[in-house]
Amino acid sequence: MKLKTCFAFAIAVVCALTASAAENLPKTLMTERGRLLCSEDFTTLDAKTWHAAKGKWEIADGGLKGVELKSDKHGAVIRRQFPFKDAVIQFDVQVNGSKQTTFSINEAKAHLARVLFNKDGFIMQKDDRDHAGPDKAVRFGNIALPLKAGEWHTVLVEFKGEEMVATMNGKSIAGANAALLTPKANFGFTVAGESASYRNLRVWEAKPNPAWEQNKKQISAAKK
Repeated sequence: MKLKTCFAFAIAVVCALTASAAENLPKTLMTERGRLLCSEDFTTLDAKTWHAAKGKWEIADGGLKGVELKSDKHGAVIRRQFPFKDAVIQFDVQVNGSKQTTFSINEAKAHLARVLFNKDGFIMQKDDRDHAGPDKAVRFGNIALPLKAGEWHTVLVEFKGEEMVATMNGKSIAGANAALLTPKANFGFTVAGESASYRNLRVWEAKPNPAWEQNKKQISAAKK
């Protein structure tokens, strides 16, 4: 009897801790989190998973730190192959000494979309996918928000169909473009300037959120 009681208590504790962890996650607006697909705390860097194309990337100061190298004549770039269509993506960012740092999402042969961060806030956009035209970048919006060096900020990026939402510190940008229906092939980070850092990367399946239409109206109203 005591064994059954202890087992029941253990299950209750696990459920309580799981519920508590879920409650501490930033609230999604367009989607709901499904199955966890990826979890990286960046305590180590797996060179087989992450490909550093430019710059210096290392595990330092509690996260994945990227630094632009002048000899590259290009911002620091690191990517991970991760095919997906719809997803909820969460991570923490420090802008530190960078002029700008981005979370970049790419299709197989071109850039697709990104969220850009600097000391003054963040921007979300669909990228220019052909450079030579006729496609052009489309800025969905920008949020003025002071981001001080050394401060971690949690970012939530949601993809569903042709829509995309980025949220940080309770402020959100939403946008839609048919190009976002394109299957995504990889994602990664870029850094222009001295340094920026990332940690606590999580990716979940994206499920429909029944409150999205109302949430979308609130995001739109906050822009006015």
